[in-house]
Amino acid sequence: MTQKPSPEKLVDTLLQTIDPSGIADESLRRTVEILLNVIEQLQAKTKELEEENQKLRDENNRLKGEQGKPDVKANKPKGFKENHSSEKERKTPKQHTKSNKNAHITIDRKEILKYPQSELPEDGVFKGYEEVRAILF
Repeated sequence: MTQKPSPEKLVDTLLQTIDPSGIADESLRRTVEILLNVIEQLQAKTKELEEENQKLRDENNRLKGEQGKPDVKANKPKGFKENHSSEKERKTPKQHTKSNKNAHITIDRKEILKYPQSELPEDGVFKGYEEVRAILF
């Protein structure tokens, strides 16, 4: 999707393409040159006044406790060198390693828990101990 050029840029390019030397009548050519100069001066003055107006709006907003117009920078890809010669130099893949977190856990105590005999069901049978690893945080 292409972006449309701004009206200011269209006027600039149009002013650059106008060639008054192709006009045969000398007085008409001089008039066109004067008008083109006036247009350029007015355009520069308008741009200057718009910038000053925006600065004043930002200052007014700052004094009211609001924020001014944000200063947005152009997007530049991060991590790339300015003058790169190949894809391999620009993008270096990193080795992905996933470790087992159980390897870092250390057992610091063993505990046998007693359960009251009265709480057990009547048909319950002791089948021995089962080793369980508990992770405490």
